[in-house]
Parts: sequence; structure tokens; C-alpha cells
Amino acid sequence: MTLDFEWYDETIQRTIGFRKAAYEDVELVHRWMKEEHVHPFWNLNISLDRFKTHFRKALADAHQTLYLGTIDGEVMSYWEAYWVKGDIIENYYPAQVWDQGVHLLIGEKKFLGSGYALPLLRAMVRFQFQQASTARVVAEPDIRNEKMIHVFKKCGFRSISPVTLPDKEGLLMFCEREDFEARWNNEPRETGV
Repeated sequence: MTLDFEWYDETIQRTIGFRKAAYEDVELVHRWMKEEHVHPFWNLNISLDRFKTHFRKALADAHQTLYLGTIDGEVMSYWEAYWVKGDIIENYYPAQVWDQGVHLLIGEKKFLGSGYALPLLRAMVRFQFQQASTARVVAEPDIRNEKMIHVFKKCGFRSISPVTLPDKEGLLMFCEREDFEARWNNEPRETGV
């Protein structure tokens, strides 16, 4: 499996990786969308046929890249890294050209409640900041998802304001590069990918 980004996280003593999702991953991601801890926040608990159409469209959307996240090589999470320009969220604040956003879910239940969410998010934000022009990563988690809002805050995101999106009431959150690097700059460097 070829990874687009890999990071050894000292806090969990495991290697986190991300690889681009492909259409062949559709059944796995669909299974995750049906999980009880996922579907209230993603609203994609739909038939496989409908999800295949959704996933194909998402893969073809040039303003975002879909990833599967791994821990020690095991696929266990789904990510959408996107450019704010071209996304609906750009209408909710004065977006900069290189702002990126992130959506995520941990699909495999055995990875829940084990302290992996923060290291995973931290690795993805670090990956997004590899784009030198990006100074801000944006999130808009469902306002009811207190656990993820807490994880975003621990990672370095700050709450901006509630936002009413077409599919949810979200909380707009920003993670500025300067704040992120000040918080996490003493971590070991990226492994050789």
C-alpha cells in the first residue's frame, strides 16, 4: 500500500498514514457510514447503490481529496481534505485562497475510545500544512458532536461561530499554522515517505 503521508506518533507509539481513496474502497466506506457512531453526523446511512453514486461524485470533485487513514498499516478511518474555495463553507467567513478544510470519521470500532482521534487529526493537519501556502485549516463539525469538538480544540482549533449548513448545524473552527506549529513543533519529524 502506497501512502501519501506517514507519521510516527510518539504519544501512541504507532505509525499513522494516509492514502488516497479509490472507487474500490466504496463498500468499506459505505459500511462505516452505517455505523451507529457515524451516521447521525454524516447523514449517509443510505443504500449501497445511492452511496456508490455519492462516492463516485466525491472522488471526481476537484476541490477535495478523499483519504483512508491507517494505524500501523491497518485501514481504519476516512478523511475528506478540501479546499475551502469551491466549498459551501467559503460563504461563511472571509476565506483565503489556500485555506483547507477537513472532515473525518473513525470507521473501525476497535479504534474508538483509545485515544487515537487526536493523533490522527494532528497528523492530517500536519499533512495539510505541507502545502506551504496554507496558513489555516478549517473544520465545521456537527454542533452536537461534543467529542470531536473537544478533539479539534485539543489539536489547536478554536471555535469561531455556529454555522447553519444545508445538512447540519455546525461549529466553524479554525486552526492557524502558527498556533499549530507552536503547539506541536517539538514532535519528531515525518518518516520517509
